[in-house]
Amino acid sequence: MYAVFKTGGQQFRVAEGTTLKVEKLEVEPGKKITFKEVLMVADGENVQIGSPMVAKATVEAEVISQGKGKKVTILKFRRRKHSMKTQGHRQLYTEIKITKIKA
Repeated sequence: MYAVFKTGGQQFRVAEGTTLKVEKLEVEPGKKITFKEVLMVADGENVQIGSPMVAKATVEAEVISQGKGKKVTILKFRRRKHSMKTQGHRQLYTEIKITKIKA
């Protein structure tokens, strides 16, 4: 059984036991969270596709940790102008583990 759900402007295809990093959520580590924006649920031959969401379908997950991703370096270079600017950014994320998919 797997599901496709939406969070943080992204869509994720998950099964039970999957761990993934999503956009930062304001939830403490160890707590449970429920995602209600489920786009699709598949259980073998039985596939439910929402328009746009599947009614009464949820994905439950447990928050493992909060953290920062790898540093992304931004470089702005203007040739022949003697101008260069560097900047860095580390995106915040929440690591979750999928515990249950309800259809």
